[in-house]
Amino acid sequence: MKILVATDKPFAKVAVEGIRKEVENAGFELALLEKYTEKQQLLDAVVDADAIIIRSDIIDAEVIAAAKQLKIVVRAGAGYDNVDLEAAKAAGVCVMNTPGQNANAVAELVFGLLVFAVRNFYNGTSGSELKGKKLGIHAYGNVGRNVARIAKGFGMEVLAYDMFCRDEDIKADGVEPTCSVKMLYQSSDIISLHIPANKDTRQSINAELLGLLPKGAVLVNTARKEVIHETELVAFMEAHPEFKYVTDILPDNHAEMTEKFATRYFSTPKKMGAQTSEANINAGIAAAKQIVDFIKTGNETFRVN
Repeated sequence: MKILVATDKPFAKVAVEGIRKEVENAGFELALLEKYTEKQQLLDAVVDADAIIIRSDIIDAEVIAAAKQLKIVVRAGAGYDNVDLEAAKAAGVCVMNTPGQNANAVAELVFGLLVFAVRNFYNGTSGSELKGKKLGIHAYGNVGRNVARIAKGFGMEVLAYDMFCRDEDIKADGVEPTCSVKMLYQSSDIISLHIPANKDTRQSINAELLGLLPKGAVLVNTARKEVIHETELVAFMEAHPEFKYVTDILPDNHAEMTEKFATRYFSTPKKMGAQTSEANINAGIAAAKQIVDFIKTGNETFRVN
């Protein structure tokens, strides 16, 4: 069995060493494709791979078709919209993610962005504090739970909405569940987004929803850029001069946002939620363990297709 690690942005060296240990101790072969610059390099590398570990790398129908022996793809991280799930399913390929492995890293970044925003991007003017503010968590999964944990340390009041999470489970964490997305936005000073990008959520964060927020609200997006209706966000920010937007996903209209809202908008140059050594190691090794378990026992616990 050949397990390929295909990463144009490589794992940390210690993560690769951990992956190698898991793979080789199971009696499998490990192959590395790192810092590749052309898709053809990936197509060539997958030809004899039985399993693939990726990060943000694109596994589309062409890649899956080229990988005749492929049995499983594991995305080291939570999001998996970079994998063509339908093409994989049609080819009999299992796709998994590694939920929770990056959750604390993303949650900590939320508060790095938040403090930066409420202190007016450290421009020397008087800002505000997080203590006593109402934080609305939009999607209460692994990251959302970690955001809630940290928020309580800041002395914030925490609310959450998740249509797939039971109210009693949210309450058990000392968080107040809301009955709808609209109620969450009406009740929160700050919104932290953790929804996936799919047909139901793309461009769902629009002017109508943002209009429910109180004056001076902050939106933090460490989820996906596709969930934001960027045109309506610009119009909303033009009409609401105290609203702030901070994100670790560079919008398509970044230049326009920077020009118009330099004192109320900030984006990191690239997605940084999982960019810690700890998350890098955790997700990579988890991916290797899941592949070994799948091949040896058929365990599909984290299957997403």
